[in-house]
Amino acid sequence: MKKGKRHRLEAAGWKVGSTAEFLRLSPDEVAFIEMKLALARSIRTRRMLRDLTQSQLAKLINSSQSRVAKMEAADASVSLDLLIRALLVLGASRREVAHIIALESKHAA
Repeated sequence: MKKGKRHRLEAAGWKVGSTAEFLRLSPDEVAFIEMKLALARSIRTRRMLRDLTQSQLAKLINSSQSRVAKMEAADASVSLDLLIRALLVLGASRREVAHIIALESKHAA
């Protein structure tokens, strides 16, 4: 948010803060969410680079198209296990998965 807008809102009595502050998330919760979001973005990017539909990816991981959509949206019902398994099926190495998690975790810290 631009400083000018922030100052105007605060001057008008509004409290300005982050999503984490609003939801009262701990640093661990923020890191977990950031990891899921990074993994989900990577799945979508890799799927599209391989020119696969959500349905085709679903078949590769023995799941459904709607589940892949939830994975790509980082839905709360999707486990880290499934996100990582999908990345591995899409050709990511363990090192690449670790890199995805580490980069996003660094931003959340």
